[in-house]
Order: sequence, then structure tokens, then C-alpha cells
Amino acid sequence: MDLLVTTSYSWPLLVIRVFLGMIMFAHGAQKLFGWFGGRGLKGTCAYMKEAMGIPPFLAFLGSLTETFGGLALFAGFLSRPAALGIIIILLTSISKFHKGNGFFINWAQVEGKGHGSEMDLALLGMALAILIGGSGLMSADLAILY
Repeated sequence: MDLLVTTSYSWPLLVIRVFLGMIMFAHGAQKLFGWFGGRGLKGTCAYMKEAMGIPPFLAFLGSLTETFGGLALFAGFLSRPAALGIIIILLTSISKFHKGNGFFINWAQVEGKGHGSEMDLALLGMALAILIGGSGLMSADLAILY
């Protein structure tokens, strides 16, 4: 259990964890509940199956991971396992969704061109920092340790 919750009194890890948790929760809630203008679970599963060949069960599992992994990160509860799940989601997104779109976000909204992988790579870096360093200050993991 110590391996899962070991962390330090780190302010930077707290900041990274809270912001990554908010972002991942919001994206997961779009997919799972249809909040924030999202498709909801039925639309998400259909889109991921059609556009990327991801089976509905894995789309559901990914939506759960984003939503509840984001909440876990926000609270700092079992942040390392949550970060690992999010890393898997982001690597899947980069390889299945952003592949062939280059690096940059398509700010100009060029027709027929999707977004590149830069945002997912930034989030991946944040998740790796949590996986390596733990939850940081003001986390449930730190409270469990002490």
C-alpha cells in the first residue's frame, strides 16, 4: 500500500494534480454524463467504435477512468493508479485520434484537419509527474501515510 500512496510535501505536485484532475474529470463527464456539451455515454461509445474502432466496453471503461480518475487526482486519493489509467487513455488518444494530425492544435479550424497531439502530450507529462512523484501536499494519499 505504501508504494501506491507514498508522496512528498510538494507544492508543485499539488498544483499539477489539481489541474490535471479538473481537466480529466471535465472530459470524462462529457463522455460519461453528457455534461459540458458532451455526447454522453451512448454517443461516446458509438463515436469511438465508428471513428476509432474502440469497442463500446473499452469506451465505457475509458470514460469511467477519465471521470473518476480525474476526481481521484483532484482529491489526491490513489493518485498513482489514477495517473496510470490516465496515461493509458492519453496514449490511446494520441495513437487513435490525433495520429496523422501533426503536433499542433488546429486553432485555425482548417477544414478536414483534426487537432494534433500537443495538448495530450502536455497532459501526459502532468500524469507522468504524478505517477513518479505522487500526490504532493493536501492529498488523501499524504493523510493516509501519516
